[in-house]
Amino acid sequence: MTDRAFWKSFSGLVLALVALTIVLFIVAQMVGGKPAKTVETTADAKAIAERIKPVGEVTVGAAPAERVASSSSVMDAIIPAANAAGADKGKATYDASCMACHAAGVAGAPKFGDKAAWAPRIAQGADTLHTHALKGFQGKAGMMPPKGGNMSLKDEDVMAAVDYMVNAAK
Repeated sequence: MTDRAFWKSFSGLVLALVALTIVLFIVAQMVGGKPAKTVETTADAKAIAERIKPVGEVTVGAAPAERVASSSSVMDAIIPAANAAGADKGKATYDASCMACHAAGVAGAPKFGDKAAWAPRIAQGADTLHTHALKGFQGKAGMMPPKGGNMSLKDEDVMAAVDYMVNAAK
């Protein structure tokens, strides 16, 4: 076989492969086609959003305005501080913010009403307890974030909550 015959055969083979590739591509486009466009109506989108929405919400601190306006019974159950007009401010603040840690003893927090856990703290004095609650404190047993992690609380509300917990532990 001469060089000229080789190049002729090789060129023919390459052209045949290119033609086969083009034909296969065209056939694949015709068989596969384009994906069907799905048309979602607003009702479908709302139904899907309803099915995949979260089961519940976690609320710490103040309630969103739309929930406060929509259901006072839900607000009473979730956020007692919202109904604190005339009620004990210390208890309301404890129920709204402090209970998250002090009810279960999270992060070394003394449990509500536990006289043994509160005794050494009460011995330090009310001013020290108020300062630790307002500014935060890192102790041997755990830590207290400033204002219990709820920086929207007023200082007097935090101090009232501390006094409420101290009175329950005496």
